Amino acid sequence: MYVAIGIALLVVGSILFHLFSPWWMTPIASNWGSIDTALEVTLYICAIAFIVLNLFMAWAIWRYRHRPGNVAHYEPENAKLEKRLTLWTGVGIAAMLAPGLIAWHEYVTVPDDAAIVEATGQQWQWAFRYPGPDGVLGAAEVAHINADNPFGIDPRDPYGRDDILIETNELHLPLGRPVKMVLRSKDVLHDFYVPQFRAKMDLVPGIVTYFWMTPTVAGSFDILCAELCGVGHHQMRGTVVVEQQADFDRWLAEQMTFGQVLAEAEARGVRLADAAPAARPSGRAAH
Repeated sequence: MYVAIGIALLVVGSILFHLFSPWWMTPIASNWGSIDTALEVTLYICAIAFIVLNLFMAWAIWRYRHRPGNVAHYEPENAKLEKRLTLWTGVGIAAMLAPGLIAWHEYVTVPDDAAIVEATGQQWQWAFRYPGPDGVLGAAEVAHINADNPFGIDPRDPYGRDDILIETNELHLPLGRPVKMVLRSKDVLHDFYVPQFRAKMDLVPGIVTYFWMTPTVAGSFDILCAELCGVGHHQMRGTVVVEQQADFDRWLAEQMTFGQVLAEAEARGVRLADAAPAARPSGRAAH
């Protein structure tokens, strides 16, 4: 009897906690309302299953509790009940998967007019790279990384000379324009995550990952690493500033290009580039 009451109170308490909890999703600041929809569908289906199953269990414990003179009916199998359970479980799983699969298809289908920004993660900081006027990111390899070339850009690739390099944890994006985020890691697994954008993706050493989004609200938002990446994981934070296109263009024009980095290195007697630039492998640097 007490167990049944405890289970019923657990259900009521869970509902009240959900309704009055101050911990909820942050206001959305991107185009990914479909991701919120997928999360809400999953939440409500799981909530219905949680409430129905636990209240049924509480009722069964109370209704069929031990009483003198009552004998339980032993029924080891019930094919009809099992078929119903299998059917409704399958319907519930399909209903949870469908919105997520639709959202995922949109998430990795990048619009043709999307700008490109590269985010590079390492223990425990972020760095960013924008294409220059040619609109193409230069090829990059871990083998090219050194003190004078922390992004690992191929110094022989002419497409990388105008790339704009941001070695701080501050990312700027134009308001209302789709952006393809290209993600690379220098060392271990990281995860680029901006809660207000509902956007996140792992950075995997040795491969390039990506997603896209359209910022819809101007302001500053936290960039988090959502993958445990070592003892300094908690401090791997950054800021994304969403601003009007004119302000973004003005800020971008003030940043340093890879060509300037090469020139400064050569002025110190460090030559990163070969005399004759090599042709870029087809499709590689464009990500």
